[in-house]
Amino acid sequence: MLNSNFIVKAGKYQKKVDEVLEKIKNERIVERIWQKDFSVWSDKPDEIVNRLGWLYSTETTRQALAEIYSFVDEVRKDRFTDAIVLGMGGSSMAPEVFSLMFGTKKGYLNLHILDSTDPGAVLEFDRKLNPSKTLFIVSTKSGGTVETFSFMKHFYNKTLKKIGKEKAGKHFAAITDPGSGLVDIAEKLNFRKIFKNDPDIGGRYSALSFFGMVPAALCGVELERILESADKILSETKSQNVLVDTAAYLGSVIGSLANEGVDKVTFVTPGKISFFGAWVEQLIAESTGKNGKGILPVEGETLLAPKFYSNDRLFVYIHLKNSKKDSEKVSALNESGHPVVEIAWNDLYDLGMEYFRWEFAVAIAGWAIGIHPFDQPNVEAAKILAREMVKEYQEKGKLPELKKSFSEKGISVVTDVKAVNLKEALSEFFHSLNIGENGFKGRSYVSIQAYVKPTEEITSALQKFRTAIQKKYKIAATVSYGPRFLHSTGQLHKGDGGHGLFIQLTSEMPKDIPIPDNAGEDKSSISFGTLKDAQALGDRQALLDNKRRVIRFNLGRNITGSLKILTASIK
Repeated sequence: MLNSNFIVKAGKYQKKVDEVLEKIKNERIVERIWQKDFSVWSDKPDEIVNRLGWLYSTETTRQALAEIYSFVDEVRKDRFTDAIVLGMGGSSMAPEVFSLMFGTKKGYLNLHILDSTDPGAVLEFDRKLNPSKTLFIVSTKSGGTVETFSFMKHFYNKTLKKIGKEKAGKHFAAITDPGSGLVDIAEKLNFRKIFKNDPDIGGRYSALSFFGMVPAALCGVELERILESADKILSETKSQNVLVDTAAYLGSVIGSLANEGVDKVTFVTPGKISFFGAWVEQLIAESTGKNGKGILPVEGETLLAPKFYSNDRLFVYIHLKNSKKDSEKVSALNESGHPVVEIAWNDLYDLGMEYFRWEFAVAIAGWAIGIHPFDQPNVEAAKILAREMVKEYQEKGKLPELKKSFSEKGISVVTDVKAVNLKEALSEFFHSLNIGENGFKGRSYVSIQAYVKPTEEITSALQKFRTAIQKKYKIAATVSYGPRFLHSTGQLHKGDGGHGLFIQLTSEMPKDIPIPDNAGEDKSSISFGTLKDAQALGDRQALLDNKRRVIRFNLGRNITGSLKILTASIK
């Protein structure tokens, strides 16, 4: 225990945690991180010395508060009612947390997030939003993210037709790095505002920079309180005392346990804190899953009895101080031998503190397991393959076709296992797991990748499918929507030690929409549906190229019905 708001119950692993803490102290790791010493993680400075700007995000953002608030005041004065972030990965996840956790303060804008290339998802915002009352925030660090630019071109054309060229640009703002391709386009199209972020901040570390804070301000979040909260943990780390530094301590727990095979960081986050999960999932997965190593974040999982978990779990229980929801279940898990970290928030504004705590902790954990946490060497592989698929489509008029293994009850299956029905296919697919009396042995996990339109109904059905797998095999199962996860957990899937089994889910799309080749022009050479299909095919091939096991189900048009059939085939 460090304090009443941060409690660690590591049990038999405490000695290993203490050894790592002692090493941090002896090797001056925290001090060297603040000195931007790349040798903490690597013998080369590449993608380290220019990726540590997040250490100073609170200071940098505080200096820009007047600029942010002036922008927000202008937008409110012009009577905008909605804002939508068009982005992927680090550009969209922190805004999503702010939007879902805090909602909209009276007099501010309703904040939406679009990070799916499913045409149904894009069309839903077409129906929901009035372009004349909406601010479109085009958010990409690189300034060239294909999904983000596709969204931008689609909505720019919609806005152009609705209110004309003279006014259209004033409904757009950009958040990007200085000198990116988006800067040129935003200037050409006369965007209302271009926020140029600190280029030394990577996407997944950008929550407290313009990428997170501008959208937060638009929905009425009090930025000063977020920054003050983050500064509490920042001050802890600068004390260089591991007995009070909860961020370094947390990183030591995560890293030391991962080295012992306890490499599934499982989040228990009741109530509104649950929305924090998707952000921290990307941070951990993309930062630590590489070079044959990996720490798997598990968020949104249904909390079950201890008998349904194998011995590879670290549970992180984050809750409001005055709430004890799930505390008895977490205690039961700890009593059964699972290590637990408990973090209590005074209120929702402790989100700022949690952002910085986990950024620093993951940097420490990366050092502890022997990897460099700021690059993402395997992310590009799926992008390259997707581009090849798109090129083939543009040359031949169709995407590559996969050979169907069999169909049952409207579900088409592509697999390398010998099976004639769904139950047999799933059973054979999971057969590679080393199952014992107490669950699987080793570091395996299951990743369910849903290239379908995100809805509450589908999310619920996916959760039931996931829980059925967990109950039967006592294995960690994660759920992600594609292509969103390609910018999040995709790095871990290809970069870890090959422990994942991958279930790719696709569907028929009732309606498709074209992606303009250029903003302001109607000509189109590809649609959103084709782009999504190309991304699914590209990621599948990237997994296979990295010798991962993949099974693919096309769920047809009745997605929830097909998911019920798959779930029944597991039980």
